[in-house]
Amino acid sequence: MPASRKRELTIPDLVLLSLLAERPLHGYQANAELERREVRDWAGISRPQVYYSIEKLAQFGLVRALEIESAAAGPERRVFQTTAKGRAALADALEREEWATHRERPPFLTWIALSWQARPGVFRQQIERRREFLNNELSREEATLLSIKKEVGHRFHEAVWMVRLMIEQFRVELRWLRKLERELPRRAAAKHA
Repeated sequence: MPASRKRELTIPDLVLLSLLAERPLHGYQANAELERREVRDWAGISRPQVYYSIEKLAQFGLVRALEIESAAAGPERRVFQTTAKGRAALADALEREEWATHRERPPFLTWIALSWQARPGVFRQQIERRREFLNNELSREEATLLSIKKEVGHRFHEAVWMVRLMIEQFRVELRWLRKLERELPRRAAAKHA
């Protein structure tokens, strides 16, 4: 991998910089907090990635290990916090244009594009699977929204806005799926392929 790519901050790196700017944590605590906040719903960051990113950020001087007294019980763990250089790098990264101009490529849209090759009956089956998935995710996000509102105490917080967006996207796609099912009997090959 070229050195410039190794130095580029990834989404997991930025998530950890932000998390460690809130309060010092060791890797296990960072993983637990990411899990609690359900960060993996909106950022692709695995448990092993947390440790890789922390080491990478430490090498670049964007986080630093704190000197702490070792706990009498349990293994010694290094606790990290974001440095001033790390906060500046995070602020710089948040100004990048691609945050606002990147277009997602949802796998379900790719499936629809290829679905004309599927066996008979599979289209309806997949639509039903998608609807069930979306309904489950919608219920989960609605419960998450209530939990977030309780934790932050108001509705004007980025976590509330994020979850509301997800809820609206699920609702829009569910309406779209109902329309798609109504139109399915009229499905036909392209006239001018």
